[in-house]
Amino acid sequence: MTRRDGTELVLLAALWGASFLFMRTGAPEFGPVPLVFVRVTGACALLLPLLAWQRGLPALRQHWRPLLVVGISNSALPFVLFTLAALVLDVGLSGIFNATAPLWGALIAWLWLHDRPSPLRALGLAIGFAGVLGLGWDRASFRPGEHGVSPTVGIVACIAATLCYGFSVNYTRKHLLGVPPMAVAAGSQLGAALVTLLPALWLWPAAPPSSAAWGAAAVLALVCTGLAYVLYFRLIAHVGPAQAIAVTFLIPAFAIAWGAIFLGERITLDMLLGCAVVLLGTALATGMIGRRARH
Repeated sequence: MTRRDGTELVLLAALWGASFLFMRTGAPEFGPVPLVFVRVTGACALLLPLLAWQRGLPALRQHWRPLLVVGISNSALPFVLFTLAALVLDVGLSGIFNATAPLWGALIAWLWLHDRPSPLRALGLAIGFAGVLGLGWDRASFRPGEHGVSPTVGIVACIAATLCYGFSVNYTRKHLLGVPPMAVAAGSQLGAALVTLLPALWLWPAAPPSSAAWGAAAVLALVCTGLAYVLYFRLIAHVGPAQAIAVTFLIPAFAIAWGAIFLGERITLDMLLGCAVVLLGTALATGMIGRRARH
């Protein structure tokens, strides 16, 4: 990994960590589904012209069915779930839960694709999910908050969102192997936009969102989604997916930092310890620690 690749990796983590901040800012006024529709539509506006410039539009027609599945499982549904969680959970906590996506990916690969993990990776799965349980245990409450969502619902939404990511990465591996990455990025966002269009119109807020909420939605769409996808697939092309997945370990740090700086969220010791346990489990489950040791 060159210095430029390392810089782009850190920038990508900062953008994806910031996405939880902008979800928390825009969700109260837009609502989860309308905000996600604005997000994925804005991302389409950036990614589709890039795909056209690369002459990759025919891939959308050729692979539209699996791209639609990925659009639902990797964008529409998890974005709605994380935005729902943003109504009640801190930015940092949502970012930590997001780091469990590789755990679900490894577990689903084991159950669905029969990619049996080594004993060390199986231990990582157990450690990672124990960290999630520890983080959620003290925060679980069924009492609705200001926006009618309870912490328990928020926690379950985060876990369900990362489960969607775990399914999507394995589905992509099985059905979209060899498809140009930019076509997957643009096509999945287009699919997500089509799926969320009617629900967003039905649930569009009666009171017009403020300029601050629209600003958060625009940054979320163009920067935290559109630009972030460009960076992510550049990294995959330059250093490979195994190195690019390292962004997962940096996102919680940025999410915690952005929440503390801009929203005054408290950084607690149990949150940091839970984050460390989740990341340790993820590193073991994805083989990163074992791979480094072998090298």
